[in-house]
Amino acid sequence: MKVFVPGGAGLVGLNLIALLQDSYPDWDLLVVDKKTEAVYIAQRLFPNVTFLCEDLTQTADQLWPALIRGCDACVMLQAEIGNTDPSQFYRNNVRSTAVVLEQLKHAGIRRLVHVSSSVVNSGAADIYTETKRSQEQLVLQQWPNAVVLRPTLMFGWFDRKHLGWLARFMQKLPLFPIPGSGRFIRQPLYVGDFCMLIQRCLETDSLCGTYDITGLEKVSYLSLMRQMRQAVGAHSLIIHLPIPLFGALLQLWSLISHQPAFTRSQLMALTAGDEFAVIDWPAIFSVTPTMLVEALRITYQDPRYSQVEMPF
Repeated sequence: MKVFVPGGAGLVGLNLIALLQDSYPDWDLLVVDKKTEAVYIAQRLFPNVTFLCEDLTQTADQLWPALIRGCDACVMLQAEIGNTDPSQFYRNNVRSTAVVLEQLKHAGIRRLVHVSSSVVNSGAADIYTETKRSQEQLVLQQWPNAVVLRPTLMFGWFDRKHLGWLARFMQKLPLFPIPGSGRFIRQPLYVGDFCMLIQRCLETDSLCGTYDITGLEKVSYLSLMRQMRQAVGAHSLIIHLPIPLFGALLQLWSLISHQPAFTRSQLMALTAGDEFAVIDWPAIFSVTPTMLVEALRITYQDPRYSQVEMPF
């Protein structure tokens, strides 16, 4: 099988590559991503995979539109998660999707697995949520037989944002700030399990429709940070900051970094108290879920990829 993976140099893409290289070493994987440093590291990790560093919003003078001809399936992963430039959310979440969908039809690719997000079901009204909703609507309108997966917060190898960034922060500094009480419910999803779902979608053509993929274990943000601290072997002291102060510090950080790991809008989403419905995805996709404590151990202690640090 030949699989096209747009946006495949990120968290889900690299874990999916690692899984498919183990499960189906004869499969031909084509990854297109514009993050130069991430693509460079990925090429060294997975020399049998074809990587292209190109812009998915462009087709002129780009190699990818021609190279995807002959692909059997596409796993659509490209997304803008955090950026201080609002235009990048539309460009990377909506515009790129419209271009990719058009090229998939030209190339005659019949199978599409689209990775959406649980935020499309949330009460959030930030630009990330709005553009992810638009992205999903484009896919459903133009590709009614696609599989659409809506995962909650994910963690695992190669995580440069979210828990990965927090883990590095925790390891480097003696104090680790928590917004408010920290008792906001989280439903973290291990990316290794999520990639098994994607593999099942590639193996099974009869799977179609939209699935909300939620972590099975509910845990408070505070408890999750404590478990992560233990997994990474950190000794930082957890301190609680008032949410307005925490937000102000994030706003200050956004003035320094063009791609902050944690933004004020993400803080609002964290403290909104959203809880997502849980379906029996282990039975639907014939996957055995990994317990949270074991998933954290693999993420931060397994010798294969736990020490690989992706550029931010």
